[in-house]
Amino acid sequence: MEQLKDKLESSFIIFENELNGQAKTPIHKVRQKAFKTFEKKGFPTKRDEEWKYTNLRPILKHDYRIFQKGENVIDFKDIRRYFLSDMDTYKVVFVDGVFSSWLSETTHQRFDICTFNSMMQKSPEIVEEYFNKALPQEESLGAINTAFAHEGAFIRIKKGQTVDKPVEVVFFTTSQDKEVMMQPRNLVIVEENAEVQILERHQSLSELPVFTNSVTEIFAHKSSRLYYYKVQNDNLEASLIDNTSVIQHEQSNVSIGTFSFGNKFVRNNLNIFLKGEHTETNMDGITIIGDDQLVDHHTLVDHKIPNCHSSELYKGIYDGSAHGVFNGKVMVHPHAQKTNAFQENNNILLTDKASIDTKPQLEIYADDVQCSHGCTIGQLDEDALFYLQSRGIPEKEGKALLLYAFANDGLRNVKISGLRKKLNKQIAQKLGVNLDFEL
Repeated sequence: MEQLKDKLESSFIIFENELNGQAKTPIHKVRQKAFKTFEKKGFPTKRDEEWKYTNLRPILKHDYRIFQKGENVIDFKDIRRYFLSDMDTYKVVFVDGVFSSWLSETTHQRFDICTFNSMMQKSPEIVEEYFNKALPQEESLGAINTAFAHEGAFIRIKKGQTVDKPVEVVFFTTSQDKEVMMQPRNLVIVEENAEVQILERHQSLSELPVFTNSVTEIFAHKSSRLYYYKVQNDNLEASLIDNTSVIQHEQSNVSIGTFSFGNKFVRNNLNIFLKGEHTETNMDGITIIGDDQLVDHHTLVDHKIPNCHSSELYKGIYDGSAHGVFNGKVMVHPHAQKTNAFQENNNILLTDKASIDTKPQLEIYADDVQCSHGCTIGQLDEDALFYLQSRGIPEKEGKALLLYAFANDGLRNVKISGLRKKLNKQIAQKLGVNLDFEL
């Protein structure tokens, strides 16, 4: 851990020297402040309460390359399966941290769907207004991403506009000669009464370890509608830490779905801050992992304003020696009367070696609220399985059908039909059967 910390500290000096005119901008002052935070705090350890169930040491032991050599050429036919190939979408695609114009379809017509770096060049005042305003400042992994923030997706949907097709944000890593660390930075702004659907994916094409430390900041303004989906189905040499923070203003509606099937290691930090009345927030997750994979979901819904609704549903299926973590907190402040908050985490362990640490939390300081939370940890329902077998369904297909039905609630807010079909296929594949229908 200390070796990588030292390498990042020396790399930041190189990064600053290569910024030229940007080194004196307000954005870089934010970077410098964030870097000092990381210098002071370093990487989190299991001694930190928020990381007590998750050990970063195996991920941080590699000698990662911090600065990539540049974009490698990849053929679309080799990566086609990672896109929503049966429907038209806008695409913001990066290869080894470099924007790939020929794989992308961007626009500046009625809305901006482009890159973070291009907007820093074209409209720095917009980036300055929002950059690092949603992310919790005390989080060291978010801070080191802020320090090196240079490239990622920039999406701004202007007032009253509805994006005519989904947006795909995809990051490919191809390095075959060295372990690499990637730090993409995404900024999403949905202005008043605007609407957009976004799909984000990180995909390693490398046979070597890849460590992605990603940050996404989202701002949902008055009466806006945002549907944001994360598909985490990378190979077992890939590790991902995803920090996503959302600020919601009055009457906005935000749905975020996190679907975790692959990767060696995944940590999702999802923070929702409600800044206006009559907001609606939906957070859904499906985790299906095996072997010795780890997926850790940490969520926060911060109710500071009255008359807001939040709903959180995470489902997990763990096989082999897989380990899951769910730590969800709903905070209701004294002035947040008429809050309606629901939180649920349900899990199935398929083996004796699989495990889950779950900690749903409610902190309520208001008295006129409707709040509930709960969690379940169990095994497959043997009576239900026996019933299916008695109707002629083989045991393997019966188990898969029950597990599929259990997980399917997590797709309740998926609005993109092509994504829903793709997720159904991935769930069936993870469960080891072919299911030709959708529940």
